[in-house]
Amino acid sequence: MKIICVGRNYRDHVAELNNPVPDNPVLFLKPDSSILKNNEPFFIPDFTNSIHHEVELVLRVCKVGKNIQKQFAHRYYDQIGIGIDFTARDLQQQLKQKGLPWEICKAFDGSAPIGSFFAVSSFHDVHDISFSLLKNGETVQQGNSSQMIFTFDDLIVYISRFFTLKMGDLIFTGTPAGVGPVAINDRLQAFIGSELALDMKVK
Repeated sequence: MKIICVGRNYRDHVAELNNPVPDNPVLFLKPDSSILKNNEPFFIPDFTNSIHHEVELVLRVCKVGKNIQKQFAHRYYDQIGIGIDFTARDLQQQLKQKGLPWEICKAFDGSAPIGSFFAVSSFHDVHDISFSLLKNGETVQQGNSSQMIFTFDDLIVYISRFFTLKMGDLIFTGTPAGVGPVAINDRLQAFIGSELALDMKVK
């Protein structure tokens, strides 16, 4: 199982970090050791002084595919959930300045908590899914899949050009604006619509 993440997929988030709008999806990978399940707590690692939350809708891949055509892309994911892409922002800035890969700031242990997943059939329109993140009861991020630069199907098509998709793979589809720091004892609650899908503590 692999975790494929998409960066810079919401224009408001691209703007808040002063990045250019991409012509194609920006991809990076996380290993399975980055996953946190069952509302397990996230422990801030000792190699960073600036961990940021990035809440994202997550696709669960349901069949093997390579070079998938867009008209068939919707057949390759059967569940949509929510997750957090924790980012060591200070390390990321250092790596970006040096033109180096992002793995140590994005793919470290515990950097990908995932919450509940819901059948695609339970959504009225996958292009209109609202989601949000609360920190200590205050809304810090809000997004909707309609705001994506690249849709779910666009991502399936593009990713499958480079990586064979396999059952159980996860695709983190990008974060909206509002990313920010977390601290010890913060409580993070992620919602899809009004449904609480992730409820975890930072330690």
